[in-house]
Amino acid sequence: MIHFAWPWLALAWFLAPLLWWLRRPQPPHYSTLKVAHLEPTHSNLPSSPKRRWLRLFALLLWSLLIIAACRPQWLGEPVQIRSEAREMMLAVDLSGSMEIADMQLEGYETNRLDMVKHVVSDFIARRQGDKLGLILFADTAYVQSPITYDLTSVEQLLDEAQLRLIGERTAIGDAVALAVKRFRDNEQSNKILILLTDGQNTAGDVSPEQARRLAVYYGIKVYAIGVGAEEVIVDSFFGKRKVNPSRDLDEGMLRRLAETTGGEYFRARSTEELERIYQTLDAYEPVAGDEQLRRPQTELFYWPAGAALVLLLVLRLSQQLASLRRLNHAN
Repeated sequence: MIHFAWPWLALAWFLAPLLWWLRRPQPPHYSTLKVAHLEPTHSNLPSSPKRRWLRLFALLLWSLLIIAACRPQWLGEPVQIRSEAREMMLAVDLSGSMEIADMQLEGYETNRLDMVKHVVSDFIARRQGDKLGLILFADTAYVQSPITYDLTSVEQLLDEAQLRLIGERTAIGDAVALAVKRFRDNEQSNKILILLTDGQNTAGDVSPEQARRLAVYYGIKVYAIGVGAEEVIVDSFFGKRKVNPSRDLDEGMLRRLAETTGGEYFRARSTEELERIYQTLDAYEPVAGDEQLRRPQTELFYWPAGAALVLLLVLRLSQQLASLRRLNHAN
């Protein structure tokens, strides 16, 4: 719908002509007897078509200027805005061990990364109003998506992540340090890192202990999630036997990292456990701020103002052409 920001300026449409009429010179009044003229005067003659068009032209020009002064705006559809948004960074492990197929998804075996993508996508969709970013890490860590309100893009970039994209090993310290770097310039938001990994720190330039101290110093809360089943049945030369595919998971380091930063460590041995963890995170860190409806505004005043300018140029051009024609006739 169209809305006028300063509608009270529409009074000028009536006031300006009224003031002009009041200030114009009035003819003198005589008490003597008035005698009708037999000869027609200029005031008795009907106004010429040119004069009528000029009046309509001036009225249109004045109306366009008043409309522009009232600041017309187009109001879009209402959009939900949160008064305060949390800033969350998701750090997802892309090391080679995330390819281990020890998870169940809708009755089928799947690898750890595909299960993480499935569960985290639902979590992202529920964070409407929060700002999310995405870090991917293996031999090193890099920002796949900066912190943004565009959750659809974050979800798509996570879905496009591929195993061994940046190596086989696990740089947990680099991932945490990179999140700290992205968070540290913003002092006002709730800064939360959700770290998903299935191993221990085997690569990178920053150790987990150094990264932990940085997170504590800058007030970044870390929720660490250890992904991977604890028991699977495999075929061997001596028959079937049980193995622990998560034996390399450094739970002690992850627990210390989370608890000393004010967060918590979780263990996700299955898809159902990871789903429950993210429901718990929704309860721990609800979407902040009260919902407010805002309508995006688009200024439209330049349309009537531009039309008025075009009319003025047309009027000026027509006057110049008329002057040239009179000079040609005179010569």
